[in-house]
Amino acid sequence: MTPTLEILLVMAIFLGLLAAGMAVPFAIGVPAIVYLLVHGGVPALRGIGLMSWGSMNSFSLTAIPLFILMAEIMQHSGLSFRIYRGLSKLVCVIPGGLLQTNVAGCALFAAISGSSVATAAAIGTVALPQLLQRGYHRPLAAGTLAAGGTLGILIPPSIAMIVYGTFTETSVSQLFMAGVVPGLVLTALFMGYVLVHALLKPEIAPREKGPRNLAELGTALADLVPFVIVVGGTMGSLYFGWATPTEAAAVGCLAAFVVSAIWGRMGWTQLKTAMSSSVMISGNILLIVYVAFVFSYAISVAGVGESLTNWLVELNLSRLEFFFALFILYTILGCLVESLGMIVITVPLLYPVLLKYGIDPVWFGIILVLFIELGQISPPIGINLFVIQSIWEGKLSEVVWGTIPFHLLMFVLLIMLVIWPEIALWLPHHMSPSR
Repeated sequence: MTPTLEILLVMAIFLGLLAAGMAVPFAIGVPAIVYLLVHGGVPALRGIGLMSWGSMNSFSLTAIPLFILMAEIMQHSGLSFRIYRGLSKLVCVIPGGLLQTNVAGCALFAAISGSSVATAAAIGTVALPQLLQRGYHRPLAAGTLAAGGTLGILIPPSIAMIVYGTFTETSVSQLFMAGVVPGLVLTALFMGYVLVHALLKPEIAPREKGPRNLAELGTALADLVPFVIVVGGTMGSLYFGWATPTEAAAVGCLAAFVVSAIWGRMGWTQLKTAMSSSVMISGNILLIVYVAFVFSYAISVAGVGESLTNWLVELNLSRLEFFFALFILYTILGCLVESLGMIVITVPLLYPVLLKYGIDPVWFGIILVLFIELGQISPPIGINLFVIQSIWEGKLSEVVWGTIPFHLLMFVLLIMLVIWPEIALWLPHHMSPSR
């Protein structure tokens, strides 16, 4: 059997197990073990122990539970409500009202969550009751929250970027900085669309009033102070090279605990809940990462990665044609596979090919995250769709229709990044080197 057919068979088993309802870690691990047994028999399994230690003994991976804990502390202390409340006074004067606040709120919460689902759930829980009560257009309200939630993995910190950086040995700090400008551009595109839509069809959103006096303006700005402290301490220490991503995550956890104790409802009960939730989420993510390393080990033992690289290079595709092929691949996978599953299945196979084409791994990391964002709001697997639908108990079809314009805007950003890679690479090229 040729390497191409072997990979197709492994992918078919993986997708089949997912379709049967098997959890993602086991759907990845079972084909990997089968692949090892087919190629090397039982002796091939002996290397798993050494591989396990070498792969998971990673300083970068320790940042994942710390960033998750930082976000959980902010969420369980009620500070996500303060962020939304402050923004609603400052941003709602723009045509689109609270729909604009949804996007801006997701962008801000993304800077402390690192997770698309957490961002959509946190802002959606606060926003949806107010949106429905005030008569906002239901599909567009759901669309702004589901699509806005995807900013959680583009605007740093991003768990997806940490996993990608671990597999490709790319600087996580540079990946974080590379996501800042594209994240702001995508936020501006989302808000621009809502503005134009509200101007053309004013009935989709009632006009909201901003701060009526300096006291209300001061209160709104004060609501954003906890966010500024946490994000400033975390991202500032990364940009100026004062800390590694793991150290920055630890700084963020400490800052989140302090501001939550001062401005939020942080007691021992909330802290215990936040820590328990962080352990559960981190365990799930790190198990996926581990079995992905087993999968990567299996294909390296079989020599599939090298064979696949040579086959793709022999096709003599231009960089644009290669990128278009990736676009088709990830668009299909995004409809079928969960976000981390997309990374851990494809990156070990594709990374050697990227090097052959001379593609910047930092730039490709941002492209990959955008593909994952599309998958988060693409039926039937798009998890953000189900998160928002479960919060408001509305029709899933309304959420799907509401996200379609935001799909198109993500494609616009993808095209912009292909034409002008400096959108992603400018900030990493100007940051101070990490310690």
